[in-house]
Amino acid sequence: MLAGGAITATVFRKDIPMTNPNSKKRNLIEGRAALIVIDIQKSTFAPIPDHERSIAHMPGYAERMARAKTAIDKAREAGIAVIFIQEIHRADLIDMGRETDGDEDVHCLDSNPLTAFAEEELGMRPDDYRISKRRYSAFYGTDLEILLRGLKAETLILVGGLTDVCVHYTFVDAHQADYFCRVIEDCVAGSSLAAHQASLNAVEYLQHGAVRSLDEVLAAFPPHA
Repeated sequence: MLAGGAITATVFRKDIPMTNPNSKKRNLIEGRAALIVIDIQKSTFAPIPDHERSIAHMPGYAERMARAKTAIDKAREAGIAVIFIQEIHRADLIDMGRETDGDEDVHCLDSNPLTAFAEEELGMRPDDYRISKRRYSAFYGTDLEILLRGLKAETLILVGGLTDVCVHYTFVDAHQADYFCRVIEDCVAGSSLAAHQASLNAVEYLQHGAVRSLDEVLAAFPPHA
C-alpha cells in the first residue's frame, strides 16, 4: 500500500527458472488475436461495501477493471476483435449449480440491474460481440468457440475478473482448445492478492510468457487498422 491509499501492482515472479528449458518461445501475439473481457459488469463499479459483496475482491479491484478500457480502446484501433463476457443466472437459482458451495454467495442474478454489462464504463457499442454464461469458464455452454473460429483467432488476450475464478478457468479451457493465451496482469484482479498471484503462476506454468503487462500487450498490437 502506498501513501494516500494507492494500491501497488502485484509483481509477477519472472525470475523463477523454467523447468522445461526446451519450451518454444512464442510471440506475444501468434496469428490473429481476440481480446476477451471477462465479467466486468455494473456491480464491479457499484459503491458496495466489501463486507456486503457476494464475492470477495482483492484491493484495487475496480481500478484494475477500469484499466481494461485502455486495452479495449487500443484493440479496436488495431482491428482486434473484442468479446465481452457476462456471468448471469436466473433469479430462481435453477442454473446456479454448485457455485455457492464454496466461498461465493448468490450472485449475478438476471433480476439485479447490477448484473448488466458495464457498458458506459467500458465504452461498449451496440454491435459488440456479447456472450452470456452460466458457469465460470466463458467456453462452458456458450458459443464462444464458434465465434472464435469465425474470427480465425489464434491468440486470446484476457482481462477482467476474477483472476482465480472466471479468468483462470477460461484460460484453461482455451489452453486445452490449443489457443495461445495471454493475461494482462494489471487488468485482472482476484478474490484476494494471494489467489490472484497463485492463478497467475498456474497459467504461466501452462504457457510460458502468458502473463504480460498492459504496456507489453499494447506494444505488440499491430498498427492501426
